Amino acid sequence: MSFVKRYLIALGKYKWIPVASIAATTTIAGLLSLNQTEPIPEFQGRGSLSLTQPAAIFSETGTQIQEAGQQLTRDVLLAQNILEATAQRANLDVEAMMAKLQVGIQEPNLEEGTPFLVGINYVTDDPEEASAVVPALMDSMVEQSRLINSQRLIARIAEINKRLPGVTEDLRQAEQRLQEYNRKEEADILAARSGSLVSALAGAKEQQRQIRLTLEGVMAQTASLESRLGLSADQAYVSSALSADPIIANLRVQIYQAESQLKVLSRDLRAEHPSIIELRNQLSAYEELLRQRADEVVGGNGVVAPIQVAGTAPLLRQNSSLDPTRQQLANTLVSLKTQQDTLAQQYEAALQTENQLRQEYASIPNKQLEQQRLAQEVALKKSLYDRIQAALIDAQAAEAETSTSLQVARPFSVEPLEVAAPLNPLIFILGGAGLGALTGGALVFLFSMLEGRFYTKEEIQAALREQGAPLLELLPLVDQRLPLGLEVDSRSVAVITEEGSPYLNAYERLRSSLRRIGGKGAKVVLMTSAGPQEGKTHCAYNLAIAAARSGKRTVLIEADLRKPSLIEALGIAPDIGATLEPLQYYSNSGDSIRLVPSLENLYIVPSTGPQRQPAAILESSEMRRLLEECRGRFDFVVVDTPSVLRYNDAILLEPLVDGFVMVTRPGQTKESLLTEALAVLSEGQIPFFGVVINGADIPVVEDDPDDDEDGFADLDDEDLLGVGAAQGPLRGYQSLRAR
Repeated sequence: MSFVKRYLIALGKYKWIPVASIAATTTIAGLLSLNQTEPIPEFQGRGSLSLTQPAAIFSETGTQIQEAGQQLTRDVLLAQNILEATAQRANLDVEAMMAKLQVGIQEPNLEEGTPFLVGINYVTDDPEEASAVVPALMDSMVEQSRLINSQRLIARIAEINKRLPGVTEDLRQAEQRLQEYNRKEEADILAARSGSLVSALAGAKEQQRQIRLTLEGVMAQTASLESRLGLSADQAYVSSALSADPIIANLRVQIYQAESQLKVLSRDLRAEHPSIIELRNQLSAYEELLRQRADEVVGGNGVVAPIQVAGTAPLLRQNSSLDPTRQQLANTLVSLKTQQDTLAQQYEAALQTENQLRQEYASIPNKQLEQQRLAQEVALKKSLYDRIQAALIDAQAAEAETSTSLQVARPFSVEPLEVAAPLNPLIFILGGAGLGALTGGALVFLFSMLEGRFYTKEEIQAALREQGAPLLELLPLVDQRLPLGLEVDSRSVAVITEEGSPYLNAYERLRSSLRRIGGKGAKVVLMTSAGPQEGKTHCAYNLAIAAARSGKRTVLIEADLRKPSLIEALGIAPDIGATLEPLQYYSNSGDSIRLVPSLENLYIVPSTGPQRQPAAILESSEMRRLLEECRGRFDFVVVDTPSVLRYNDAILLEPLVDGFVMVTRPGQTKESLLTEALAVLSEGQIPFFGVVINGADIPVVEDDPDDDEDGFADLDDEDLLGVGAAQGPLRGYQSLRAR
């Protein structure tokens, strides 16, 4: 219902649009009906193609190509080459032919039993043209299907031949890798399988044990001989070699004789005696010869490895003085040392052999796995090679089986078409009128949506519920037949001055709701709106009148200093000097607060506008004192201000009032402005009482002494949303949104 109501309101506002649309479309339809011409005889060339039922097919490739060839699409059947070939055979232009050609494809349906069909219709005014185009097009489609199937087979064979060399090479390389691996590792794998590798490993362990036992015996003999001789094996070798050398033995004798003579002569002769000096020189020469000979003996004479030996003469004489028995023991010790070294080398070689055998034994599983992997790779390559070879043979066999997938289901025919007579002009006109009505209705709806306005009270109520803003009251639309106040600066206010007027009931309910707000009531109320022409001044005037009618001393403050006062609507003459000296005017409450003579208990502070700097006046101390004085002297104060979005005047007066009331009106309030205004009032600590809907389409209830509900029974539940919300204390828009 809200949508229909909105549309009817928009239709009444834009009623010229449907009228203009109907007139325009009716005129165009009439002109078209007058321009109808006699129809030209036309002929239809028809024909159809279906899928062929192939003969026996033995190759898999032939079956696949035949199945793929049956998947024909419109793009394939009407390819550019087909159209050009057909147009050339019929001596026509391709575009001209396509304008008359219709090709329909019927997909097969197994459930319904319908086959695949290609229907061809060619409509023209020349039957010979149809007889030339339809057969040519059918032949081209059949040939196109054959070429497609042949090309698919050729492409398949070419692809197989392209892949075959690479697959063959991969198979050969895999076989070669397997052969090389078997040639290198198969002996070890076979040895592990036969058990010979395990036997060799056990033999190596046994050999180590025998060598270790023999080595331990030799080491024991060596240690015993070293203990008896007091020499190590190397020292015994040196002593034995030196003792066995005859030259060293002779030098030892000569050194002994020289030392004996030197000892005997030194008893009688001094050290400087020539004989003593000569003997000492001989002794030094013998010792030097001894050292040289010892170096030759233990140095191996360049044949065997040299042995390091101490070079002093006394030590050389001591090491070369073995007796035969000790010399024999030294030779035995040297022989045992040689045998010990040999056994140690044999034991180390046995250990290395065992490690090699163990490594080979441990690597056998990996070798077997690698052998299996290579064999599997060869098998896979061989399988792929066999499949490609089989596919190639199968594709070559399919060459004899490949043919077209289409056949003629219905031969072409040419038939004349029935041509409809010209339409009645009345049908054209009625159709144009109907189209104009639909178009105009759509344009009306579009214009109403582009305005972004609320057209009905239900739309405003829905928006308030969505925003979480309280609705205080629905104010009825004032009958325009009531006397209007003076119109100033394109503004007018409908003042309800008649005592007992039913229009004042809604304003009295609004005043009662404000009285119960916050538990102690709202005494100073600021009226504002989101945009212009929403009736905030109208509501402020009539709210003040309703409060005065109820016996409350009420004052109305016109705080819109940007526009002239409307007090002439109440029968009060404006003060011309107030506009020139506004601060002086407001500082004297006796001059600024005017009594309304026609309404008891009602006072008004007229606007001094238009002012160039209204914000400075509103923030002045004179205005503050005036409002404080009004709060103290009067029971109810109504402050009328400009739109909260256009000017900052309402926000400047916020510290001096108890709260804000926002006025909305169907047909004037815009959704975007209302949302923005509610967002502004939700910021900070601005006290917001709620919203009233002015000019609502609700019934006006006459006063009934027996009706305690004051006409509330005639309002539906949705209309009472704001009134019910006002029964309890309101703490402003911020708290409502927070809940």
